[in-house]
Amino acid sequence: MKKKRCGWCEGDELYEAYHDQEWGVPIFDDKTLFEFLLLETFQAGLSWITILKKRENFRKAFNDFQYKKIAKYSEKKIEELLQNPGIIRNKLKVRSAVTNAQAFINIQEEFGSFSKYIWGFVDHQPLQNKVENYREAPANTPLSDLLSKDLKKRGFKFVGSTVVYAHMQATGMVNDHEVSCFRYKEISQY
Repeated sequence: MKKKRCGWCEGDELYEAYHDQEWGVPIFDDKTLFEFLLLETFQAGLSWITILKKRENFRKAFNDFQYKKIAKYSEKKIEELLQNPGIIRNKLKVRSAVTNAQAFINIQEEFGSFSKYIWGFVDHQPLQNKVENYREAPANTPLSDLLSKDLKKRGFKFVGSTVVYAHMQATGMVNDHEVSCFRYKEISQY
């Protein structure tokens, strides 16, 4: 019997595996939150499947998403990244990875962890939405507007409200699985 999944992932093995194992699972680990933030910022203007297909290339290019190393990247390392065909070679996005790593560390110093900071926007509990069809899920919300504005104020780049909402969905801050999806009930129990 075929599992009922959210419509956006059906038909692609990589997408289905990501959906079944990762998307929407609450993440409280700073390193993983940074990984998703970096990937979401590179996704801006592109499809998520494009980023997913390049994820391992990003992992290798960006030192396994170790934000403390990324925060110290030299101009030489930035130029090296801009020559790497395995990632998205957008100069502004590559530079924003360094800026965002630095801002990420600043938030950790202020709040004790990035997780405490970002999860504070949802009172440290995933929001349980009731999406009937993935096409009806919002691209952004007043909450993602607020978080986006705060991240920008703290020096982050490429964190518009839509990017922030996608990050919230991916890291389980909101459960936007379709209610008929087998993962909806599983995720809502976190």
